[in-house]
Amino acid sequence: MKILVTGCSGQLGFDVCRELTKRRIDYYGAVRKDFDLIDGKAAAAFVAAYAPDAVIHCAAYTDVDRAEDEVNVCRKINVDAARVMARVCKTIGAKMIYVSTDYVFDGIGEEFYPVNGSKAPLNVYGQSKSDGEEAVRGLLDECFIVRTSWVFGINGNNFVRTMLRLAESHDVLKVVDDQVGSPTYTVDLAVLLCDMVMSDKYGIYHATNEGICSWAEYAREIFRQTKISVQVVGQSAVSYPTKAKRPLNSRLSKKSLEDAGFTRLPDWHDALQRYIQELRDKGSV
Repeated sequence: MKILVTGCSGQLGFDVCRELTKRRIDYYGAVRKDFDLIDGKAAAAFVAAYAPDAVIHCAAYTDVDRAEDEVNVCRKINVDAARVMARVCKTIGAKMIYVSTDYVFDGIGEEFYPVNGSKAPLNVYGQSKSDGEEAVRGLLDECFIVRTSWVFGINGNNFVRTMLRLAESHDVLKVVDDQVGSPTYTVDLAVLLCDMVMSDKYGIYHATNEGICSWAEYAREIFRQTKISVQVVGQSAVSYPTKAKRPLNSRLSKKSLEDAGFTRLPDWHDALQRYIQELRDKGSV
């Protein structure tokens, strides 16, 4: 089997490539110099020339606040490029994984969103990912839509790195405590994506590390595990305004994973511990 991974320089794409290497599966990790996602013809030509059996599409526009000002660029990457990928996959007979987000939901209530829950994005980024899902599903039967949340990995910036950086100059940090979701370690998610791409269990899935927390609880656990003395003070999302509105409830039901026979990801506390060790091994903590 030959697999094309887009966004290889990002957090998730990087770990997907590492996992494929471990499994000795033939793959190519594409980065921006290979093709620009905004250039649909170039992207299509590259994929067609490589002729993979599957595409794991990790590349995306993910700057949530900036997307509010760069609507066209965000949509070209998250919607139009996804459509191009799906169209080429259909032509060459390849399967596809499209990585999506909890931001396709409005975050109202406290229930766990099922995979078929009503989508109602609150921001440009969420709408673009929702439309990207529909673009892929509208063209390709052999596809996986995988929604995840609060991603962290070794090859990029994330909440953990931000907290550790701020701790260098702050004894007290105010962190939002009324947005709830699940942190997701890209090492664990990569294992699941590689399991999926080797199967024919197509459909929509939610994939995060197990357990839920608020951002403030997440921060406290980061400092507990790293033994850094920082006081975390909770604050409401309303008191910390951002350009893009975020969902308060990002609880995602993983029932579809179990129904398909896939293994749920480990608890997020365990994932965070392994990530911090990875940072220590690289001298980043």
